[in-house]
Amino acid sequence: MSYQVLARKWRPRTFSELVGQEHVVRALTNALNGDRVHHAYLFTGTRGVGKTTLARIFAKSLNCENGVTATPCGVCSACQEIDQGRFVDLLEVDAASRTKVDQTRELLDNVPYAPVRGRYKVYLIDEVHMFSASSFNALLKTLEEPPPHVKFLLATTDPQKVPVTVLSRCLQFNLKRLTREQISGQLEKIMQQEALDAEPPALQLLAHAADGSVRDSLSLLDQSIAFGAGQVTEEGVREMLGTLAGEHVHELLDALIDSDAKRLLDKVAALAECSPDFNGLLQALLRLLHKTAICQMLPDGKLDDEGDSEAIQGFAQRLSAEDIQLFYQIGLVGQRDLPLAPDARSGFEMVMLRMLAFKPASSESGQAGTPPAAKARPVSRQAPQSRPAPTPSARPQQTAPPPIASAVNEPAAAMDKDNFDWTAVVTRLNLQGITGQLASHCLFESWDGKTLKLRLDPTAQSMHISSTEERLLQALKPVLGADMRLDVMVGAAISSQAETPAKIQARTKAERQQQAEQSFAEDPMTQALEQSFGARVVPNSVTPVDR
Repeated sequence: MSYQVLARKWRPRTFSELVGQEHVVRALTNALNGDRVHHAYLFTGTRGVGKTTLARIFAKSLNCENGVTATPCGVCSACQEIDQGRFVDLLEVDAASRTKVDQTRELLDNVPYAPVRGRYKVYLIDEVHMFSASSFNALLKTLEEPPPHVKFLLATTDPQKVPVTVLSRCLQFNLKRLTREQISGQLEKIMQQEALDAEPPALQLLAHAADGSVRDSLSLLDQSIAFGAGQVTEEGVREMLGTLAGEHVHELLDALIDSDAKRLLDKVAALAECSPDFNGLLQALLRLLHKTAICQMLPDGKLDDEGDSEAIQGFAQRLSAEDIQLFYQIGLVGQRDLPLAPDARSGFEMVMLRMLAFKPASSESGQAGTPPAAKARPVSRQAPQSRPAPTPSARPQQTAPPPIASAVNEPAAAMDKDNFDWTAVVTRLNLQGITGQLASHCLFESWDGKTLKLRLDPTAQSMHISSTEERLLQALKPVLGADMRLDVMVGAAISSQAETPAKIQARTKAERQQQAEQSFAEDPMTQALEQSFGARVVPNSVTPVDR
């Protein structure tokens, strides 16, 4: 008998054998047991997660000679013929090869006829999104009102391309991508049944390479068995997949932490002799950074069991959270740009050097000549400590408005034009909306203890509304007196030097922006990047930070 590949040999035959799709199995089982079977189902999900397999098991459940059941016997002629792909009432169609409308009409011509052998005639249409618009139109009416003996089972990897009119006529189930733990567990079970030896790390590598697809993992397992002459080892799987051992990635990150460019480039050169997939190497570094970040934020959290937990904990102690995020972001962008490099190795080297170039000089990570552990952050999270207040010289030159008490809590008779600070009053009142805009665009004229006179900037004349002025008056009464009056006049300021609170705020903001841009341009790191790499500052990308 010819050899049968593992993907076909270990295809699930019952709902209980399906891995990772419990939510779909539960719905279909309840429908079958409760006699509430819909006439059309749509199964979606990535390749190799069990869409077609699920449809075949469902067809067996409908046509088992023991009756409609969620647990088909698997031994009757109907079940065996469906498993072997020769059941006359199960019509499997590949939509990719039947895109023409004439072929669809020919397929649907047999819908009115009763099934030959089974209880139901089942149409299993795979990759249904490949149908043309005309084919979908031909399918619609039949899909909406099929004869009672017909069931439609549709499968697709791209449900976005299926018309909404078709989706609305089906019960849709989205099959999940399987986790690495689920796939590796299934591979281990199969290897035990096959009486073959496999190293757990090798199965984890295959599960990772499968990217959520059980069928892909079984195909890779078949390949690794042939590659290792029946032995599935970690070294053999790495050689077959073209991946490198985790220790090599650890050494790269170790050199990055120490800012040792020579050791970093020497390591890349040594790896280049093995002709690695540099894109895969960069992905492995990103995964390591991801696990390090999780370990740093959740010290007690569970990491993937790849035998590197101790190393990750060490990296979490030596790296600052800022450096991890910086390296990860640079790696993501480098992964996108890697195909544009003259060759993969030089592109990878530039990504590594970019991580070193943008690494802050004051980073708490290990630096060349400084023991990294001496400056390490603890892994466990502690309550944030209060920072000492910055010295006045370190703060932006900005005059804080005086307290209102000095301007508004004095006796009314003592408040004259010389000691009344309108800007301080507006700041402390913190008015919102159009009322705040009206106050910010006014200049102080006079205060005699009873009447407050303000002059509104002509450019803001549209804000001079009686209801808004009344709200401003009510906001001022608690601090200036309940019997005060407000008089707002529209006109230019008497003094050309006078500024409204709005203009003061705009001028202060512009000065802080100019100071931030100048400080950034004069920074030694910025100048070094401009000279060494031809970097340039993107206009309007520098913003001041409030301290």
